[in-house]
Amino acid sequence: MNAVLIVAHKEFRDGFRSRWTVAIAGLFAALALAISYFGAVTAGRVGFTSFDATIASLTTLTAFLIPLIGLLISYDGIIGEREGGTLALMLSYPLSRTELASGKFLGHSAVLAVAILAGFGIAVTLVQIMTPSARTATAWFDIMRFAVSAILLGASFTGMGSAISVWSRDKGRAAGLALLIWAVVVLLFDLLLLAILVISGGNSIERAVYPYLLLLNPVDVFRLVNLLALGEGTHGDIFMAMTGARVYHPGILYGALLAWTAGPFALALAGFRKQDV
Repeated sequence: MNAVLIVAHKEFRDGFRSRWTVAIAGLFAALALAISYFGAVTAGRVGFTSFDATIASLTTLTAFLIPLIGLLISYDGIIGEREGGTLALMLSYPLSRTELASGKFLGHSAVLAVAILAGFGIAVTLVQIMTPSARTATAWFDIMRFAVSAILLGASFTGMGSAISVWSRDKGRAAGLALLIWAVVVLLFDLLLLAILVISGGNSIERAVYPYLLLLNPVDVFRLVNLLALGEGTHGDIFMAMTGARVYHPGILYGALLAWTAGPFALALAGFRKQDV
């Protein structure tokens, strides 16, 4: 365990040294504040709107941004060491492949978690200061739910990036595959499901199966965790209509996010153990 933490600390420190963490946190804070303040511009007004609407908007932003950043942080974790000639050196120390891969995964996940907490934390704090009506226990519970689910979403794509890094032949292919996975999971998956619904006319069998298909995508699970909890009157209304207003148990949703974190990382470990240096 000590070796895992040492590797994780190195990756975390490198994240700060390369300004990744600071840049990501700044980006999150700037975009979150912009969405919070200008979210109602189409209605002819600016300023902080309802806190539920702000969380819904942040959920939409996060669903696009965090998966991409999680993949970019981790896609070269192993393949980068191999191409740089340092992988064999690192494995010559009393350090197993499992410990090396686990440490890199934890370090990358920690970098993204800190950036999420710092960036969105700044934005949420300012919104709370500017909107006294949002200083309620319910609002803080929404914030905690959002933060936990966002960190798990980031970890799931960090795991995918780890798998890409292990199974790719070079960094160029790894980068291309990371972008392809982001496009499929974030952009194309829901479009495909909607197309199926439209073509089939939404028959009873499909309406029964469709809510479970959403669990096959970590981005949709993240949306379910946050948007459905906000109820009516937010941007979650469309998503609730897509799911047939189905009630999902929180344990199932968080379990799905954990599975999406553990599964890709297990795939990365399995591949790394089989490969030559």
